[in-house]
Amino acid sequence: MFQDLMNTEIFGGNTIADFLTLNMLASIAGSVVGAIVIIIVGWVIAAWLGSRVRKIGTAHAHLDNTLFNFLGSIVQYVIIGFTMLIVLNTFGIQTTSIVAAVGAAGLAIGLALQGTLSNVAAGVMLILFRPLKIGDFVDVAGQMGTVKDVTLNFTELASLSNTQVIIPNKEVWGNVIENYSVYPTRRAEWYFGVGYGANLKDAEETIRETIMADPRAHKEPEPFIQVGNLGDSSVDFRVRVWCNASDYFAFTNDMNRKVKEALDAKGVDIPFPTRTIYQAAAE
Repeated sequence: MFQDLMNTEIFGGNTIADFLTLNMLASIAGSVVGAIVIIIVGWVIAAWLGSRVRKIGTAHAHLDNTLFNFLGSIVQYVIIGFTMLIVLNTFGIQTTSIVAAVGAAGLAIGLALQGTLSNVAAGVMLILFRPLKIGDFVDVAGQMGTVKDVTLNFTELASLSNTQVIIPNKEVWGNVIENYSVYPTRRAEWYFGVGYGANLKDAEETIRETIMADPRAHKEPEPFIQVGNLGDSSVDFRVRVWCNASDYFAFTNDMNRKVKEALDAKGVDIPFPTRTIYQAAAE
């Protein structure tokens, strides 16, 4: 009974008795020590190279940290994966079948997690092509706010009311992205209506002087102030003036009030819709 047990084949044509020989035990011990050394060396190299790639983003101000953090993680995981394959080869295990099994498992997992993988794929595209960066003020997927983080799965915004907005990356990559932070200047635009009986020249000069007196208004490019529409009850001036992107919202809102007050001070009529109701005489 004992003899039959010792002659039982368990691995690579070797029996239990073969594994209990001094030579076999020494061989196994050497493989274990070698595997431990390989794992330690591989882990150290992976951590060092990953750290070096990440530091490229922090060393240069014009480079995006998000991109190099992502690349550093990819480098680290790839090296660890190769290290594990080398360890398996050390014990004489054929890795071809393992790679095939991992591939098949990856395919099955991919089919089960299509939505999540779509977000990851979109996250990779966002990180590589960088249509938006941390700190940019954007309007995307119907949400407006400041970009706080871009991960492989989602993009985080801080809304105008400073609430956290989480958008899946496939919604970000698959929609129009309006980025207000890319260019240093923006063109503000208004419509100001005056009555048909108003002096258009005086109205135009009043609008021009009021807006251009504000230090936020750029003298170049030349401001555009012209009659843009003849409405039902008003003559509408279209006004376009350039300003710094950071001043845009405050500048446009301030000018709405200041121009109205300036036109009032000049006695320029600003019309508004009126309705006349006639009552039929009683029979």
